[in-house]
Amino acid sequence: MNILAKNFTIDHNSKLPLHVQVEELFRKLIKMEVYKKGALLPKEVDLANLWGVSRNTIRQATNKLEHEGLIIRKKGVGTRVAEKKSLVTGLDHWYSFTREMQEKGINVINQLLKTEEIQPNEEICNFFSITPDKKIFKLSKLKGENSGDPIVYFESYFHPRIGVNKNDDFDMPLYSMLQDHFGVIVDRSRENISACHAGAVIGKKLKVPATFPLLKRERFVYDINGKPVEYNVGYYRSDKFTYTIDINKSVES
Repeated sequence: MNILAKNFTIDHNSKLPLHVQVEELFRKLIKMEVYKKGALLPKEVDLANLWGVSRNTIRQATNKLEHEGLIIRKKGVGTRVAEKKSLVTGLDHWYSFTREMQEKGINVINQLLKTEEIQPNEEICNFFSITPDKKIFKLSKLKGENSGDPIVYFESYFHPRIGVNKNDDFDMPLYSMLQDHFGVIVDRSRENISACHAGAVIGKKLKVPATFPLLKRERFVYDINGKPVEYNVGYYRSDKFTYTIDINKSVES
């Protein structure tokens, strides 16, 4: 606990809520080599005393990490860092893939990036309300961890009014780039999720056989004024990625 007392501290004078600070400390804690190798995390009561917060504040943070699949708690045993089997995301909020992974402490990179101007198909024309002769900008990305297999292959198409072009910085999170460079604030997305086979072309990119099962996600993105911004298709390796859905039951009258 000495190293925790020295390097993991709560600022009780900060405007940042205590539960947020505690959650950030936990995210740092589970990255320590000793805990990644299976050692039990410190007990809630010990951390509460060390950081000068309530056990409820500690539990609020651990509940969130457990929900994200980052830790595992067993009654009578303790809490451990979960084995890293697959990346998990949910439908209760959405960001760019890079931003989602950053929030989970996972660094992903562009293993392949391609930009081009193309003629849109009928589905894209209908979503953007444009004619087929209007060229649009397409961004293709293959993403994975620094020293690992690819995880997901994206194809993004942008409304021509925005002006996205090949000189933009596609290494930064996409929706941050749209806001910073073009003043476009994304507000809502409609998503279709299905299963499909990789096929020869995408299978080669994701390093899986053509018959390998993928999770396919279509995303229709709108700005704060309800105008279409992006049509995005993502092909996720099913052995490396999981979508979770957390639904509350509505109150019956």
